[in-house]
Amino acid sequence: MKKYSKNELVEKIINYGKLCGEKNYTPGYSGNISARYEDGMLITTSGSANGYLNESAIVYTDFNGNSLEEGKKPSSEKFLHIAIYNKRPEINFIIHVHAPYLSSFASSGKDLMQPIMAENVFYFGGIPLAEYALPSSMKLVENTVKYFDKYDAVLMENHGFIVASKTMEDAYLKLELAESYAQVVLNTELLGGPKLLTDEQAEAILKLR
Repeated sequence: MKKYSKNELVEKIINYGKLCGEKNYTPGYSGNISARYEDGMLITTSGSANGYLNESAIVYTDFNGNSLEEGKKPSSEKFLHIAIYNKRPEINFIIHVHAPYLSSFASSGKDLMQPIMAENVFYFGGIPLAEYALPSSMKLVENTVKYFDKYDAVLMENHGFIVASKTMEDAYLKLELAESYAQVVLNTELLGGPKLLTDEQAEAILKLR
């Protein structure tokens, strides 16, 4: 991956935060975004709104969760981001949002593991559901990060959605794809239920990776 400067990473977080806001993936104060940087990460500050970020709303934080910029407090979900970066050294960007359709599945206690659309099988394999824990708690970190051994995107029960990738562009596009997928799955339920791909069909899609 290209090595980005701090300013370039800050700009990426701001731009993609704004895009998430425009698409209503991150209403109000919900969610947080980060980028791996040097020996830590750049992450949105506590109480910031992803859709309305500026440079002052992003803080450099070490992997112990300490702010390295005086007067700036990192998001309360910082330890979840840190745990994912530590588990997956190839991951460089993380987006956590409360997108309406994805959050509807999370709040219904339903995962998105069924093979319904070829693109989603190809890009995700599936989107599992992490068991509920208090937001910002270490139990939430434990319940969620374990799925990142096999998956790049996870629903968080009664909470939201988190996706991680090597690039910010890929993380965002997978968010778009996942939110659209959640809407399609919901629509199939209104039409009598989805027609699932067979195990053989899903396996053939995965072999295209």
